[in-house]
Amino acid sequence: MRIPPVWLVLTGIASVQLGAGLAKDLFDDASPTVIVFLRLAFSALVLVLVARPALRGRTREEWLVVLGFGVSLGVMNWSIYQAFARIPLGIAVTIEFVGPLTLAVLGSRRARDLVWVGFAAIGVLLLGVDDADLTLAGVLFALLAGAAWAAYILLSAQTGRRWPGIDGLSMASVIAAALLLPLLLLDGGRAAALDPHVLLVGFLIGLLSSVIPYTCELVALRSLRPATFGVLMSLEPAAAALAGFLVLREVLTPLQLVAVACVVVASVGATRGTAVISEPAPD
Repeated sequence: MRIPPVWLVLTGIASVQLGAGLAKDLFDDASPTVIVFLRLAFSALVLVLVARPALRGRTREEWLVVLGFGVSLGVMNWSIYQAFARIPLGIAVTIEFVGPLTLAVLGSRRARDLVWVGFAAIGVLLLGVDDADLTLAGVLFALLAGAAWAAYILLSAQTGRRWPGIDGLSMASVIAAALLLPLLLLDGGRAAALDPHVLLVGFLIGLLSSVIPYTCELVALRSLRPATFGVLMSLEPAAAALAGFLVLREVLTPLQLVAVACVVVASVGATRGTAVISEPAPD
């Protein structure tokens, strides 16, 4: 039975945010650095086993592109997990989404997109007004994740043109995991990373937050219009808020929910007719 591509994208979104909720729920047992390392390491292992990327004969340019792709993937995941540890899930993803939203607007020449910039600005300002659950570090980490997400989108396109299938993604995942290994050792998280419970949940997070959404998106994009895909991905902040409530019992205030809605509306408007928003995931 063929699954409609829209449902594949929605499944990927739900999977990413469920994985994020499980990851944050594990922060009492292991640090965000440990969790994100396990996520990237397990997803890299699965992707490499599936893709079996051909490495011989690659040019210097191809390696530089995939290296940048891997760095952006590692920074994006590490910084958003640091944000999750400090502010609610829905707020972190809403702030993070400013990165790809900005990229969408910059890639458009339509004057009406300034309206969507205004919606996004209102959303962010409302979060600043209702700052009961915010910390400066959490907001900065979320903004860093957003900038890395924008870089990830650009480098993903470059990698896709130079590496066939998911070869580039699998190698970028290996690079991202290797990039975080020194941070894991400096964090003193080696013992936690070897805990059987943490390992098991880390493997599950890798599947939910990386392998499943990557696969769903890869299949969906074969038949789904890019504009439709961009609009669906705009639901990420709302999905994160819902996952935060269901998994972590994080209840956002009415003003925070309005802020999330503003960013979602801005994202839907800005990405109609564009194809620049894509989730790694996150996340």
